[in-house]
Amino acid sequence: MPEFSGHLSLRAAARAGGRTVLATQSFRAPYHLSKPYWDADTRTLLVQVVNPTAGILAGDRLESAIAVDTGAALLVTTPSASRIFKMRDGTAECRQHFTVADGGWLEVMPEPLVPHRGCRYRQFTTIEVTPGGALFFADQLVPGRVAHDEAWVWERLCLEIDVRLGGELVLRERLDQTGAELRAMAAFAGPGPNACFANAVLLAPETTAEAGWQAPLAALHGQGLWLGLSQLRRGGWSLKLIAPDGVRLRKGLRDVRTILAGAFRHLACDPRKL
Repeated sequence: MPEFSGHLSLRAAARAGGRTVLATQSFRAPYHLSKPYWDADTRTLLVQVVNPTAGILAGDRLESAIAVDTGAALLVTTPSASRIFKMRDGTAECRQHFTVADGGWLEVMPEPLVPHRGCRYRQFTTIEVTPGGALFFADQLVPGRVAHDEAWVWERLCLEIDVRLGGELVLRERLDQTGAELRAMAAFAGPGPNACFANAVLLAPETTAEAGWQAPLAALHGQGLWLGLSQLRRGGWSLKLIAPDGVRLRKGLRDVRTILAGAFRHLACDPRKL
């Protein structure tokens, strides 16, 4: 099976009149772009990043860099989950870098990671936002193919994220565990042994204590969904969700976006998933 060394590079810019376009784009397998869609109601450009291969295999090295210029608004998503397959040896690695200029908006909300039995995967995410820029990033993790008895049986999973605002580090997180280690932790979680996770970051000039959306978000906690909201040292919020299954997690994230869209209009953009 061939190894992939894929790259994706996008830069979103605003034309005269305010419409966002992809000013530059470059990609190599396994990355592929669907035709971008302009949502006139939310003034947001929607881009679907497609992986036309079966999934992520041993030896794959994926790099992406997405930048949003002043006045542009971009939503990047995927049409399906990212499956990480069993590896006899070696690992797969993904490095992704997101930058937002003053007056720009970027939302990154891919479908979940699904680690299969015996896989090893590392993902490094770097986010850099200039003061005056705004970003919503959400990462989802499903414990494996539950119907195939593959929950929590990956070999190693490392997810790292660094978030900087104006060059200042405001968030650094790292998950580096075997499936068995994370399963032991999930057993204590309210949603149960097949719990699904989401980690979200919101950076925006409007994120103040008086914004009015914190209480509705907190009210989502319950009925099988665990939700926690923490204010960063500067300019944003960290949001955690735990749900008993992928369906409940998807609904929880959809509700989060609906609530936040009242303050951040670009989050009302429909990802147009079937």
